[in-house]
Amino acid sequence: MVRSPKIPSSFSRLREQAGLTLKEAAESLGISESTASRYENGKLNIAPPVMKLLDRLIEERRQSRAVSQPGFRFVDLFAGIGGLRLGFESIGGHCVFTSEWDRFSKQTYALNYPDNHEISGDIRPFSEDPSLVPEHDVLLAGFPCQPFSLAGVSKKNSLGRPHGFLCDMQGTLFFDTARIIAHHRPAAFLLENVKNLQRHDKGRTFAVIMATLRDKLGYHVQARVISSAPWVPQKRERIFIVGFREKTDFDLEKLEIPSVEHGPKLGSILDPNESVDPKYTLTEHLWNYLQNYKAKHEAKGNGFGYGLFGPDDVARTLSARYHKDGSEILIRQDGKRPRRLTPQECARLMGFERPGRPFRIGVSDTQAYRQFGNAVVVPVIEHLAEAMAPYIRTVMQTPEDPERKKELSSASVEVPIG
Repeated sequence: MVRSPKIPSSFSRLREQAGLTLKEAAESLGISESTASRYENGKLNIAPPVMKLLDRLIEERRQSRAVSQPGFRFVDLFAGIGGLRLGFESIGGHCVFTSEWDRFSKQTYALNYPDNHEISGDIRPFSEDPSLVPEHDVLLAGFPCQPFSLAGVSKKNSLGRPHGFLCDMQGTLFFDTARIIAHHRPAAFLLENVKNLQRHDKGRTFAVIMATLRDKLGYHVQARVISSAPWVPQKRERIFIVGFREKTDFDLEKLEIPSVEHGPKLGSILDPNESVDPKYTLTEHLWNYLQNYKAKHEAKGNGFGYGLFGPDDVARTLSARYHKDGSEILIRQDGKRPRRLTPQECARLMGFERPGRPFRIGVSDTQAYRQFGNAVVVPVIEHLAEAMAPYIRTVMQTPEDPERKKELSSASVEVPIG
């Protein structure tokens, strides 16, 4: 049975627009946490004075982050917790539309980005009628990667399920993105996915994506796999697809990437072990299980098992399954069992939080781990955005030929069969 998604209450939506957790809302509004919870669950109508104060807090937050004469407008599709957005805000962009279906990710997004627009859910209605998406100059999309990831493909193969473009629930969402591009003809776009996208189905999936963007939509498209290790202490490789509506001198392959040798180490994002809540230390049972599991696979010549790291190391890739046992990135503790990263350390590991830029987490640890494991590494996006910035401005100032625009915007963008 498919459960209907929980509909947030009016108080919940307003609280998120004000950028407050439930506890912070109770403190700011001068009410008890139990009263705030009753408002949140729709069991109590919001008192007029509370509503008035909420409206004021929302307006103050908007004014504090108001954008005056933004350099360009962008849309944030499959937004997750806003990693792509942070990168393009850093070069003067203003987000005019956000789409994210996961309700917990929407909570984190709303806490961290004050907007004058609500976060939309499923992208498919907007794909069917792209005019519902506001006009924009740049499109950002980290379309779902599970159908193309090594883990996602392996799991679906074992269950006899389709993957890639044949995965109806997620794989075809690339084409929803393409239909929005076809309608709005933005000056540029940046798409992000897992490295395995290039190899999926012997390269045919990636070939279809690139042919759609180049041949059907007429964009000048380049792709490159980039590791996060020069910016954060994590070996995380992702593929980035950059497209410009007009031909430019932008060369993604020649884009200079900082040296990995001078990249940061885990000590730069870790809290002192003694200050970390003991709940993040592995239980004796789990630690014994992970050691036995690793020993069993090492005896078979396999490399499966946990990863144990210290402050001078660079971690493996943080995954969305981190909440299960934390096995890919365990932190050594002298005289104690290892521990997981805390959610706030994950925020730093992914580049969302750094000195002068806090990142707020108002969801459970489980949901936070999932969100960071699915996110992009923010400094990588900032580097790409900075490189794209002058070319975005150039293309924005170059009107597209009306006949070409008419021909390409009416292009049929359909999911290939077989």
